[in-house]
Amino acid sequence: MTSPVNDLIIRGIGSFLEDARSCAAFRTRWQEPLVAFADARDHLFERLGQWASPDHAMPQSLLPGAGSVAVYFLPFESDVPRSNRTSRHASDQWAQAYVETNALITSLNMHLTGLLRAHGLTAAGIPPTHNFDQKRLMSHWSHRHVAWIAGLGTFGVHGMIITQRGCCGRLGSLVISGECEPTARPGYEFCLHKHGRTCLACVKKCRAGALQEDSFDRRLCYSILLENARVHENKGLADVCGKCLSMVPCSGTNPARKLTPLCKSSG
Repeated sequence: MTSPVNDLIIRGIGSFLEDARSCAAFRTRWQEPLVAFADARDHLFERLGQWASPDHAMPQSLLPGAGSVAVYFLPFESDVPRSNRTSRHASDQWAQAYVETNALITSLNMHLTGLLRAHGLTAAGIPPTHNFDQKRLMSHWSHRHVAWIAGLGTFGVHGMIITQRGCCGRLGSLVISGECEPTARPGYEFCLHKHGRTCLACVKKCRAGALQEDSFDRRLCYSILLENARVHENKGLADVCGKCLSMVPCSGTNPARKLTPLCKSSG
């Protein structure tokens, strides 16, 4: 049984996205959102300095008295990753989806903050992207790691979160003063390779060679993102690539969902 705050946020996200789907201003279309919750006092937040960034923010530093963190995933419709399956640069549709969904998340967080305020609660929304250290290329707030803490999915070899609806989409998160019912974390890996099966499709699809089975060159990856930003500058800030996510087993689903859960989930 979920708390009233859980239900309020889930309904708020669902109705907002339904309106966005019918809005002619958006070319991008999204599948049903996924929402998960974490206790803001979960001990795993204290370990983000080791996993994500040495100066990763704590929920309480963003919102004094924080009680919970809500994380949501907006999955792209399948035509978006399909459009991005070939060529060196991000497809027009992928770049457009990135820019539009970032704008949508910003507006959605404002909507949720107002909705919660009307119920006597406060919230702090975090920008969907570009909240990172330019020198170290590390986020001050990693939506991916927070999503894992909240039980939204597990990490793939590509470093993205694989949810029950895959990894092609965008994450948003909100720190809340109220108490939500935390979501249980998965007890196994969603990534086929981490599950002990043969895959590494994401490694093969990395155009820059930045992604390897056991390493990631973030500067080489970032150079490709900046290259794509120049190619798609007419759309807004589209420093994105997504080749490693597009048309791989985990693009639109959890590929390990029907396998025997041999491996425990890890950060």
